[in-house]
Formats: sequence, C-alpha cells, structure tokens
Amino acid sequence: MARGQSPTVRRRRLASELRRLRETAKLTIEEVGEKLECSASKISRIETGHVGVTPRDARDLLELYDVAPDRLEALVQLSREARKKGWWHAYNEVFTGAFVGLESDATSLRAFQALLVPGLLQTEDYIRTVMRSIRPDWTEAEVERRVVARMERQRLLTDPEPPNYWAIIDEAVLRRTVGGARVMHGQLLRLCELAALPNVTIQVVPFEAGAHSSMEGPFLILGFPEQMDPDVVYVDTTTGGVYLEEQADVQRYTLMFDHLRASAASPDDSVHMVSQTAERLSRQREE
Repeated sequence: MARGQSPTVRRRRLASELRRLRETAKLTIEEVGEKLECSASKISRIETGHVGVTPRDARDLLELYDVAPDRLEALVQLSREARKKGWWHAYNEVFTGAFVGLESDATSLRAFQALLVPGLLQTEDYIRTVMRSIRPDWTEAEVERRVVARMERQRLLTDPEPPNYWAIIDEAVLRRTVGGARVMHGQLLRLCELAALPNVTIQVVPFEAGAHSSMEGPFLILGFPEQMDPDVVYVDTTTGGVYLEEQADVQRYTLMFDHLRASAASPDDSVHMVSQTAERLSRQREE
C-alpha cells in the first residue's frame, strides 16, 4: 500500500475536509445536526476522526455544504476507501485507536524513549519480558498475541518504501538489563543491526548530558507526504496515548526533538555505546 493511502489517513483527511467545508458554509455543528436530524456529537466525532463516516452521511453533509458535484463524488469515494480495513484490524484487540494506521503511512517517524527500547526496535524476548512486567494480569496467550502483533508492526522498517525512522533513547535504556543478560545482549545487538539500515538512525543521550528537553516522557512525531495531512505528535501515557495536531504543539515537540539530537551522542558514537554495553553483558554471561 502506498504511503498516504491507508484507511486511517484517508479518514483523517476526510474529517479535516468536512470540518473545513462546514466552516466555509458558515454553519455550526449544532446547525448541521439540526438540519440532518442527528446529534451534534455525531458531527463532532466525524470531524475529529473518532468515528468513520458512511458514504451516505458524507453525501448528506456535502450536499448541505453545497459542494460542487465533481468534488462531492471524489469525497464520497474517499469515504468508501476510508472504511476499508488495514492489516492491523486482524489485531483489533491489541491495537486500539488510530496509532498503527497513522504509523504505517508516515514517511518520517521521530521517536524519543527514556525507559524502554522503542517498540519498532524491540526483539521478541524483550517484548515478551516487558509485556509480562507491565501487565502481570495478562495470560500467556494474551502476551504472545501482542508479541506477534508488534513483530508484524516492525516489518514497516524493511518495507520496500520504508519511513525515515530516527530514534533517540536515554542511556538508561541501555543500562537497564531487561530480561537478564542474555535477553538484553540480544536486544543491544539488534539495535546495532537496525542502525545499519539506510532509513534508521539511532542516537543515545548519555547520562553526562545532564538534564534535557524531554525528561517528562516519551513521544513520537509522525510526518506525512501530503500537505493536506499535517504532522501529528503521539504522546505515550500509562493509560493510552494523546494525539496533538495543533501546529503550535507539533512545533514545540519538533523543537524538543532538535534539542535532543544536539544533546545526544552522534549516531556513530551512539552505536559504539550500544556495542560496548553489549560486550560488557557478553562478558558477564561468560563469567
């Protein structure tokens, strides 16, 4: 699937266009709901992309906004395409919300993690250990289902048209021995392997850098190829994630990421740090 063409991105694009057309028509959400005999909350959910829009609802909205016939038909077709299912729907009990759909269509991904190896870079054993630690209530079957789903996500980095992926991690990520020396050693070697890919850059913020711009928590900036699909920031939380789409918020996190890049060791030096840590763990295993 070409980038910028997933159902998630199409739904986001359609929602933005419907909101713009309503505002151009000088109608409030409440007025639209009244004219179409539906709730204002339904219109709001459509415009924020929280729910999909059926082709029939799209046509009703577009006719109300007096959209030209050719443009109307193109947007109705977009609503049909937005209702198709992506590969991640096979794991709908694992992937909730729009995150994986947006990630799969991004042309650039800029990630920061202070405590964990980013999900796209994790090994199976590392994933399994983390899942068991953060959710001890999950059964082994639930854990394994999530391991398989995350490994499927990782195919993104070796796609024929992969995104440019830039990950910055705190040195603490390297020092925390997740799953014991064997698991962590394998994880560090995996980081070195992935850093050799032309579309992957990894940097480490060393302890000696002191305080830095992103000590509050992890985040991901997703960039898209089309101007009509603005960048979005995903801020991870313990109970889910928050999407930030306002230009001021995206600019603020972009600036934070730029400061992190300046604070971090160079990509070559960072890979050397990872390799050295792996060698120390290897010696520990031998002892």
